[in-house]
Amino acid sequence: MSLDSEASVADGPMSRVKEQSGRRIEEARKREGLTQRELARELGMGVRWLREIESGNPKARLDDHLHCAYRLGLSTGHILIPLMFFAQKMAFPWQLAIGDLRELERLCIEVVAQRNIEQLTTALTPRWRNGFHPSVA
Repeated sequence: MSLDSEASVADGPMSRVKEQSGRRIEEARKREGLTQRELARELGMGVRWLREIESGNPKARLDDHLHCAYRLGLSTGHILIPLMFFAQKMAFPWQLAIGDLRELERLCIEVVAQRNIEQLTTALTPRWRNGFHPSVA
């Protein structure tokens, strides 16, 4: 095993998520024509810290990545979806992280919402005895 692969195993999936996120943040910032100084000021953080985020520094906090993504109008799926896989002890296919993940995010939200609606409906639906169903006026 090489030193690089040992380091990546030691850092775990979070490092890869932060690297991917940092790249997306940097690309989006440049696309919007913002300097690091301008974006950092808008976000209330130092330029040095924004550089750390964009470089994928493992010490950067995920909430800072999310804050940057929200400001730049990025999908947060590149952060949250891999974490769902890792939480389930599943390998994340990084090919899924390519491109805009908004549609995949929407599908996840719809599945969660549908599941909750079904559970709420079941919980709130009375179980009538003896076939009695009150008439709706």
